[in-house]
Amino acid sequence: MLTLMIQGCTSDAGKSTVVAALCRWFARRGYSVAPFKPQNMALNSAVTVDGGEIGRSTALQALACGIEPHSDMNPVLLKPQTDMGAQVIIRGQVLGNMQALDYHAYKKTAREAVLSAWQDLSTRYDVIVVEGAGSPAEINLRENDIANMGFAEMVDCPVILVADIDRGGVFAHLVGTLDLLSESEQKRTRGFVINRFRGDLSLLQGGLDWLEERTGKPVFGVLPYLHGLTLDAEDAVDEQGGHDAGALDVVVPLLPRMSNHNDFDPLRLHPGVNLRFVKMGETWPQADLVILPGSKSTRADLAFLREQGWDRQIERHLRYGGKLLGICGGFQMLGERIDDPDGLESDPGSSQGLGWLAMSTRLVAGKQLRYVSGVFCPDGTRVQGYEIHNGVTRGDALSRPMLKLGDYLDGAISPDQQVMGCYLHGLFDSAEATESLLAWAGMRSGEAVDYAVHRQVELDRLADMLDEHLDLTALLSQLQSIRF
Repeated sequence: MLTLMIQGCTSDAGKSTVVAALCRWFARRGYSVAPFKPQNMALNSAVTVDGGEIGRSTALQALACGIEPHSDMNPVLLKPQTDMGAQVIIRGQVLGNMQALDYHAYKKTAREAVLSAWQDLSTRYDVIVVEGAGSPAEINLRENDIANMGFAEMVDCPVILVADIDRGGVFAHLVGTLDLLSESEQKRTRGFVINRFRGDLSLLQGGLDWLEERTGKPVFGVLPYLHGLTLDAEDAVDEQGGHDAGALDVVVPLLPRMSNHNDFDPLRLHPGVNLRFVKMGETWPQADLVILPGSKSTRADLAFLREQGWDRQIERHLRYGGKLLGICGGFQMLGERIDDPDGLESDPGSSQGLGWLAMSTRLVAGKQLRYVSGVFCPDGTRVQGYEIHNGVTRGDALSRPMLKLGDYLDGAISPDQQVMGCYLHGLFDSAEATESLLAWAGMRSGEAVDYAVHRQVELDRLADMLDEHLDLTALLSQLQSIRF
């Protein structure tokens, strides 16, 4: 069994993408392979086959392997709720909320969960491709580290260091990171991958030669900047988007604790949709459809929405005939009240909702985690997705449900058909469901992207990139752990 770890000089250096590419590359060659991320901090998560919850990027990497996501693949998931605290999820299940200092002390215990999960995966797969978190050179986080070199030392695995040249300063990133590692960690680092390069590679060669001479370690490859790559991101929101005349204008307010913004990736790719995320202080644009996204701290994000005056902007949007959709936490905001008596998401208390649906929500312990399928009630279109929420919602609005999911109903539609919401994430992943929802919002015609097919195409594109730009023979010979 081979364990290979990918670490990055910085956050967003491309670790998730490189791991996904390697997973698909190994899988295409017939090896049983699984992703692993010891510790992740992210608001985007996915439901696992064993009824747990892991980071969204790890679930995408499982898809690259051709396997179902499992809670063993991301044994520690931290979902930020405030600047100082997060919900702690251990092997797929909620442990509770912790402040940063409390979690730092808890890491000794979390280490056992990480090691146990890796050992269990090791019995089931030939290859495990591990993704680090942030940077291994974060000196203040080195004690009891389980995310980067602490894990690599614990299981005695080799490390490849990735740097993003598009940020600038790539040689400083690589040399500086390596210099801040301990002697054993430096030896464990087998070489480098430079990511997101644009331009003439011959102009970079002198720097590559210098780097190899300076460190005594090989550069296994320089990966190109892949224009148009759209895959499930960990946390960063791609706010770019053009504006095509005649397209449906969709606006999503960018909330501080927005979760699962991957819900909107299919809309970003839709040729008939102009998708825009509105940030704090920005002028609210004209829209056909406003979508309130999921949230890890629904009451706090609702307060932020009001502070920005966005509730008045949405009220004006509805007054002029626009449509409004709420997903998960955004659905809860549409009601009359949100109660959190036990402080599951923030301080205990209650908040007045936006009042556009006659219902109220109570946050209760015991998170709903499941994949579901069913139909869109207005026209019977097939839908599928996943639920990740604590709330229990009741009220008259639920007598006009949005979805029928197996043997139960979900969501609500206002009597005038302008407002609706539900708990289901992944609503737009299906082309059929997307077309139905956009037709409700006012789109006359258009062809949605089948996002499941799109994901597979993009993952193959990543593996093709490795074949062309990475010296995999040299990389694997350095590992000296498995024959290919």
